[in-house]
Amino acid sequence: MSSSININQLVRKNVRELTPYQSARRIGGKGNVWLNANEYPTAPHFELTQQTLNRYPEPQPEQVINRYAAYAGVQSSQLIVSRGADEGIELLMRAFCEPGQDSILYCPPTYGMYLVSAQTLGIDYKAIAQTDDWQLDLTAIERNLETVKLIYICSPNNPTGNLLNQNDIRTLLDMAAGKALVIVDEAYIEFSIDNSVVSWLEQYPHLVILRTLSKAFGLAGLRCGFTIANTPVIEALQKVIAPYPLAVPVADIASQALSPENIKTMQLQVLNLNQQKAHFIDELNRLEQVESIYPSFANYILVKFKNCKMLFEYMWNHGIILRDQSKQPSLAGCVRISIGTPAECHAVIEAIKHFAIKEC
Repeated sequence: MSSSININQLVRKNVRELTPYQSARRIGGKGNVWLNANEYPTAPHFELTQQTLNRYPEPQPEQVINRYAAYAGVQSSQLIVSRGADEGIELLMRAFCEPGQDSILYCPPTYGMYLVSAQTLGIDYKAIAQTDDWQLDLTAIERNLETVKLIYICSPNNPTGNLLNQNDIRTLLDMAAGKALVIVDEAYIEFSIDNSVVSWLEQYPHLVILRTLSKAFGLAGLRCGFTIANTPVIEALQKVIAPYPLAVPVADIASQALSPENIKTMQLQVLNLNQQKAHFIDELNRLEQVESIYPSFANYILVKFKNCKMLFEYMWNHGIILRDQSKQPSLAGCVRISIGTPAECHAVIEAIKHFAIKEC
């Protein structure tokens, strides 16, 4: 067999041209303070109780579905569980968008997987920039709804941390009725749970909500997410999801995490992390290198620094791994910092002080 075969010629054109999503782990880095992926800073402890690894798992593990439905305040028929909310993002495109015909719409600066998933599947996309205060530009969205089947919005928004105005979300839902689904990504909603739109499902049949166990539940390594919607949407997603999306150990631990006792533990951890965030912001505000700290309703903050590039590189080289957001629209000079343990947040403060001394 010839070794000169160019396999790249066989790859789909849109995949050849695709830039993969630059996840925290893909970007890399070396250190002992990892505050670049919005992970919960400490690991919960669980032990496996299911040993039936010789059998395929349930397609939709009943106990996981029922417990999450009870937690979210919805019916079990309004829920599908997947390999993280990322799979939910893609399932919606696979079920509702005709490649080359339909489009998705998203509003940067925001989570990058909406775009990457569309590009991977060969689905057209429309990027409608947020307003200067990071809210929905409803006028521009309304002008660009032709061919749009799915509208992705994120609240609290990643990476800015702000909430979208709920009256604007309602206006968007009214605007999209009969044309498109509106997907509200609530990956970080536990940090501001009163702002969830899950109670709107009865009023809006085209509303979809994405949730995850990765953030407040501290289970990013588990890869377990949920799509909440009215039953017709869930039935469509059931047609395109993999036969066994959740491995037995994943379903086992997810079910344990969703017990009433462990939900209370998660809620207490959220309170503690929000308090840690407030203390961290107070400390940052005392530093001359900090230009702006933006209000956050999630487990991270967006900070605009003076000499941002040099400071980011200094932190990186000293083992403090943050997330540079300066290439995102309207985020020049900005870094996103996950809220870590008190010791990790202290390390960030001290490193910034040392950088400032070095620059003098």
